[in-house]
Amino acid sequence: MAWSTREVADLAGTTVNTVRHYHQSGLLEHPERTSNGYKQYGARHLVRLLQIRRLRDLDVPLAQIESMDFGGETPATALLAVDADLTVSINRLTRARAEIRAILEGTTATDVPSGFEHLAGRLSSSERALMLVMSQLYDESAMADMKKMVESESEDAGVEFDSLPPDADDATRQQLAEALAPQLAQHIADYGWLTDPKAHQPKGSRVTQETLLETAVELYSTSQLDVLARASVIAAELAAESSNPTSKTIDRGNHDDR
Repeated sequence: MAWSTREVADLAGTTVNTVRHYHQSGLLEHPERTSNGYKQYGARHLVRLLQIRRLRDLDVPLAQIESMDFGGETPATALLAVDADLTVSINRLTRARAEIRAILEGTTATDVPSGFEHLAGRLSSSERALMLVMSQLYDESAMADMKKMVESESEDAGVEFDSLPPDADDATRQQLAEALAPQLAQHIADYGWLTDPKAHQPKGSRVTQETLLETAVELYSTSQLDVLARASVIAAELAAESSNPTSKTIDRGNHDDR
């Protein structure tokens, strides 16, 4: 009994184009042809097709199937690789389902990065948006530190910053900047990479800086951006003094001599 390409494809539950593709990739040997040029598939071709389809149903990649020996032994290496991939997928889907359930129950938020859900209530909408953008610009280690920073920050200063009017006067801006600076300086002291974050920016320093600047300009008012700039300068000075206290003592001594 011999079958045509269409017949063997139907028997294997696949298509003619798939059979031809398997021929081209070397997965399926070419059958003999009759004198008039028609292909004649036999039982061994059908068995091979069924074996290939069985493995494809298990998500074994074609590239791995090509290297398999179909002599009756289980293709353990390829199946172990697929099993590992499935484990990763199952864990990811399990986490996703847990987050979806929490969202539906109203105990978490969708507008913060994963792991920041418990902090959503203390972050303004602008801060949540900024954190989402940052999660795409910094690696997991940096984002873990970011979470710790948010957890340690005082909510009072944040409320005052969020409510700062666009036309806030210079004195108000300076006062708020001075209030924010010590916490920023502490972050610099606790997380040294903040002064040179390149190693934590997988998309590169230029892309990261440009994206953050564009995002901040859209999220914050002119007065808020001014406060952030002032606070950053003050924090850098405080951090420098903290790391080199002797210089401050010497400066004071020189001032007294005058």
